[in-house]
Amino acid sequence: MILTVTLNAALDITYHVPRLRPLATHRVSEVSERPGGKGLNVARVLAGLGHRAVVTGFAGGPTGERLRTLLAAQPGPSAGEALVDALTPVDGASRRTVGVVDAASGDTTQFNEPGPTIARHEWEAFLTGYLTLLGEADAVALCGSLPPGLPVGTYAQLIREAQAARVPVLLDTGGEPLRRGIAARPDVVKPNADELAGLTGSTEPVRAAQDARRRGARAVAASLGADGMVAVTAGGSWHARPPRRLAGNPTGAGDAAVAGLLSGLVESLSWPDRLARAVALSAAAVRMPVAGEFDRATYEELLPRIEVCDRSDRAVRA
Repeated sequence: MILTVTLNAALDITYHVPRLRPLATHRVSEVSERPGGKGLNVARVLAGLGHRAVVTGFAGGPTGERLRTLLAAQPGPSAGEALVDALTPVDGASRRTVGVVDAASGDTTQFNEPGPTIARHEWEAFLTGYLTLLGEADAVALCGSLPPGLPVGTYAQLIREAQAARVPVLLDTGGEPLRRGIAARPDVVKPNADELAGLTGSTEPVRAAQDARRRGARAVAASLGADGMVAVTAGGSWHARPPRRLAGNPTGAGDAAVAGLLSGLVESLSWPDRLARAVALSAAAVRMPVAGEFDRATYEELLPRIEVCDRSDRAVRA
């Protein structure tokens, strides 16, 4: 199974409006609710690919109850559970995120609450469960922001625990948690272009990814939006691009890419094939109105058409 950690899980609420205008009253044409937070989005995509995913992190209050109810209602394959809830209960209320989709432009405006303050005993309860789950995991993803009450070195601690259990670990976060976490030598880090530039000071993706490896990451896979993804590893460097730009909601594209990287890792795919899957899933997620889902027809149509080139632009997969 694949374990995803979402320490700042959320109830994702999406409003659709005909046109978003500042200082105006809006009539919402459609509302949707989904269990959210980066790791939960990753797990939902993994389940859609047929992998068994276990989600852990924190959930509390009425928002947390609603999140877990929606998580339990997620569809899965008929043969067994594809998505398992192992979230740790907390006294504080889980956060909400509100996305407002502008139908006229197709753009999404996002509002993210900070999350509950995590007490020491709640952290200790989570850590006990995390260590147990590592014993069953083929890979683990540490995803998203940290809620109040947890130190910036939290991900570094969880990376070291995964390494002690000999479980490959992927880190997807930003800012100081990324800086501290990368020093603990995760197997993969998955920043976006802005996070990678903030970490290294370089806006050239391959050079920045090489710098991130020198800082501790064993491999770096960086999302470049519509330009696809670059990866720098001990065995080589590649750039994967979709055949065309797709319009839609990019909110969950990075999480779908993480699911592609993780599923490729546990299936022992080559790095070019992992990147192709990640980019195809990312593009297919853009076609969906909410994060944590992907359009299967788009994914299957794009996957064989993703071009993966090495750093000298020699095609290695097309």
